[in-house]
Amino acid sequence: MILYPAIDLKDGACVRLVRGEMDAATVFNQDPAEQAAIFARQGFEWIHVVDLNGAFAGKPVNTAAVEGILAAVDLPIQLGGGIRSLEMVEHWLERGVKRVVLGTVALKDPALVKAACRRFPGHIAVGIDARDGFVAVEGWAQTSRVRALELALRFEDSGVSAIIYTDINRDGAMGGLNVEATADLAFALTTPVIASGGVTTLDDLRAIREEADSGIAGVICGRALYDGRIDPRQALAVLRGEKGA
Repeated sequence: MILYPAIDLKDGACVRLVRGEMDAATVFNQDPAEQAAIFARQGFEWIHVVDLNGAFAGKPVNTAAVEGILAAVDLPIQLGGGIRSLEMVEHWLERGVKRVVLGTVALKDPALVKAACRRFPGHIAVGIDARDGFVAVEGWAQTSRVRALELALRFEDSGVSAIIYTDINRDGAMGGLNVEATADLAFALTTPVIASGGVTTLDDLRAIREEADSGIAGVICGRALYDGRIDPRQALAVLRGEKGA
């Protein structure tokens, strides 16, 4: 199971939000490229990057910061936020992004997601962010009446490489992962699921690893890595299933 450290970009800085509220941003590093290099040195295999401004604007905003991250590390980068056209998907893949995450368009333009999967096989993930079980889009500013599982099932045979499932009510709130909901979603799908939102302790990681057989392939961690609640080395050991971790 892969542990994805998160770099959320707001106004060019590396921040963490609480439940997706842009006004509740805490800046952890003014230099996202430096933060990416730190994660690389700590032994992470991937980095999860989100252009928060882009998610609200509907187009990439923190382009320079993302390009800085790509230049700073050789790790595969998973990028989401404001990517809503095939041209923009291609733009980022050509610049070295390994996997593009499509969120809002997955709900509003599923045909675009399916076209992207055909054109760029293995490089497209779908981000499903849920509030009380219902999909939220436009930087979580709008909540639909579509349930997370319903949306995920629409892409089962489309070649999506992963579903990134975030429980918005837990994201950044340090209340623990919604393991049950994530496992239920993963069990119902053949597409691998990456868990996100609320990782606080090593026990959260142990709990999610116990559900690996359900189809959970990874977990994203943000604030707990930044504020020191979780030690990167110990966290990686837990997800690798090392004895005594």
